[in-house]
Amino acid sequence: MHKFALTLALTATMVVSAAAAEVTGISPTKPESGPYVKIDSGFMVPYEITIPGTAVKLKMIPVPGGKFKLGSPESEAGHAAAEAPQIDVEVPPFWMAEHETTWEQYKPYMDLYESFKGFNSDRIREVTDENRIDAITAPTPLYEPSFTYEHGEDPQLPAVTMTNYSARQYTKWLSGVTGKQYRLPSEAEWEFAAQGGADTAYHFGNDPAKLEEYAWFVDNSDEAPHYVKGKKPNQYGLYDMHGNVWEWVLDQYSDEGFARLEGKQLKALDTVAWPSEPDPLMVKGGGWDDDAESVRAASKMGSSDGDWKEEDPNIPLSPWWFTSYPSTMVGFRVIRPLEELPKKEAVKFYQPDIEFLNLDVSDRLIEGRGVLGLVDPELPAALKKAE
Repeated sequence: MHKFALTLALTATMVVSAAAAEVTGISPTKPESGPYVKIDSGFMVPYEITIPGTAVKLKMIPVPGGKFKLGSPESEAGHAAAEAPQIDVEVPPFWMAEHETTWEQYKPYMDLYESFKGFNSDRIREVTDENRIDAITAPTPLYEPSFTYEHGEDPQLPAVTMTNYSARQYTKWLSGVTGKQYRLPSEAEWEFAAQGGADTAYHFGNDPAKLEEYAWFVDNSDEAPHYVKGKKPNQYGLYDMHGNVWEWVLDQYSDEGFARLEGKQLKALDTVAWPSEPDPLMVKGGGWDDDAESVRAASKMGSSDGDWKEEDPNIPLSPWWFTSYPSTMVGFRVIRPLEELPKKEAVKFYQPDIEFLNLDVSDRLIEGRGVLGLVDPELPAALKKAE
């Protein structure tokens, strides 16, 4: 090769490697140990960040892309109609939080309510039609904390009783302050990650005899949630994918399962049943009070606003909080896709197109019982300045 051409080639390689090194979670070289996913620009690797403006850590684990069968076969113990028919899905690579969102990770988002109120009062960082795409609502303070904190609020316990809407707004806050696209997983992404590369009911096989090694469920939980990472992880290094708390995903729940998708060539986001009604919305993975069949990878449950807000003293009922069982064992975890969508397309991850919900939130804001604020990389500095 000509010396000049060789120099250009080496320079181009160095630039690509430097660019890869600058992307959080991507290494230009293969790690000597630990999980990784080979991609065109290098290797997806685990990473840990401090959430900007907090002292809170978030650790993300790479999940490889691949094809799998979404749902469960009729022969699987616990199989339900909502898990059928099985369909072939291609899942692009992504990072997933190694455990459910904890109170330590959720409370900084809860604290934004008072901060946003102060900004609005001082006419600081005002939300306009031009920047509204970067705005979120913060959850209102708990009117009766004993419902949400029935099993405590230890920082390492999974956060619970937030609505699907509130979980989505949390992911938008996280995206805004980090500059990376975090969101809830789709059902397909969640299930693919839970299986850990297996094609069985649990990531370790079909026999639940080993479940106690990996999950908190009715047989060993003592009727309460447990600290995250208290059991063994799956093959990808993800903890508590079976049991402890149910986890929100993007999808609307339906007993009709995947009939609408049968025979199609699908990627993960193609499978999403984008919500159009307030409930039932979908949670996955089972909780501490569920039996072994309910914590399978394919297991799912639909939410019920009426039942899950039965003890809510607010009128109208809160769009941010549930109060009643089984919401006391419902939480979530975040993912970050390798390939991000443009901001205008990503809106669907954070603000579901549910007319009743959007009207409810809008009414709350008008009445002063809710608050809107901007989330961007400058927010942490603004919060510090306002202290």
